[in-house]
Amino acid sequence: MIHFMLMFSRQGKLRLQKWYDATTQKEKNKTTRELISLILARKPKMCNVVEWKDMKVIYKRYASLYFCVAVSDGANELITLEVIHRYVELLDKYFGSVCELDIIFNFEKAYFMLDELLVGGEVQETSKKSVLKAITAQDMLQEEAEANRSSLDELLS
Repeated sequence: MIHFMLMFSRQGKLRLQKWYDATTQKEKNKTTRELISLILARKPKMCNVVEWKDMKVIYKRYASLYFCVAVSDGANELITLEVIHRYVELLDKYFGSVCELDIIFNFEKAYFMLDELLVGGEVQETSKKSVLKAITAQDMLQEEAEANRSSLDELLS
């Protein structure tokens, strides 16, 4: 089971976090600080799996972003790496070639994609097509709501 997922930059700036366990904000901040400094200190040729506390932390660097997932001790590391890769593929497909700025300015889309892919720390949907279809439907609803809001504003003016 996935306990949490973090996305952060090479400079150590947290860009996305999703927790699947009930944890206090203080504990989340401490965990995030520890893991970011631990992972950034590792050399590029080192293994992408770190045993940390009673979990395994699997991470992967794509361009300037690190994707970090903490899983239960008995979980399969290769499947977790594949989940990370699937999420990055979804981001790439939606944003063109995803970069840190895409995540900063469209964080709600990144969270929505993650929520379509994972639910409660387990993989919900493996099909990229299905996830992208849900995101497209959400985009259409958002555009429709904005159009209705602007036409309502015109009527009230």
